[in-house]
Amino acid sequence: MTDERPLNGRHAVITGGGTGIGAAIALRLAAMGADLTLIGRRPTPLEETAHAMTSQHGVAVGFVIADVTDSDAVAAAFAQAGQARGPVTILINNAGAAESAPFGKTDLALLRRMLAINLEAAFLCSGAVVPAMRSGDWGRIVNIASTAGLTGYAYVSAYCAAKHALVGLTRSLALELARTGITVNAVCPGFTDTDLVARAIDNIVAKTGRDASAAKVELEATNPMGRLVTPAEVAETVAWLVAPSARPVTGQSIVVAGGELMR
Repeated sequence: MTDERPLNGRHAVITGGGTGIGAAIALRLAAMGADLTLIGRRPTPLEETAHAMTSQHGVAVGFVIADVTDSDAVAAAFAQAGQARGPVTILINNAGAAESAPFGKTDLALLRRMLAINLEAAFLCSGAVVPAMRSGDWGRIVNIASTAGLTGYAYVSAYCAAKHALVGLTRSLALELARTGITVNAVCPGFTDTDLVARAIDNIVAKTGRDASAAKVELEATNPMGRLVTPAEVAETVAWLVAPSARPVTGQSIVVAGGELMR
């Protein structure tokens, strides 16, 4: 390996890898030399991101259409990825979703949807890669959580509960695997300039009647820097955590939020 491409020979899987933070992470890891498999439910963005990585960085890239909340689909997707590009040594659990509602209108179905995509998917995908990582004495698992995994926000109780659970899973698994050469960490972005935040802005507009620019300013104000985080900034944090030099860093929840939370 070279310093410029420290992930040469590594196979990284990124869930939700076609757009937003997932696509930014994919492009960053490709630049570091990793071969990649992108997993998601929409073929067009996955194909476009995979093509961009291949043309820009010359790494082996593929994608699998799968619902990462379905245990059979996860098993099949990781089997396909392993057959095509070898054992998975880096896993980025990025797939996620956020739904908002007052607690009085948050039913069990909403809670279960949030737990399925934000927690259970990471549990299933991690279970699919840990055995091979143990065999190779090396692995990196990064869970894309949220500042909502470390503090509370009104009107997103189900989402906060799921992201808190994901941080708990991160810490527990990190301790269990600490002697194996596998690290497990969480990255916790604040409001980030993605489609998910765009939908949040649309939701604010629909419920309050404010215009979109005012709603965006409201979200930006939660960041002491007065702006949204960019997907590329989240990707840089992930790149640091998966690099060989980050071996002693495990069980951490790294906040990328411009000073919104300080721990």
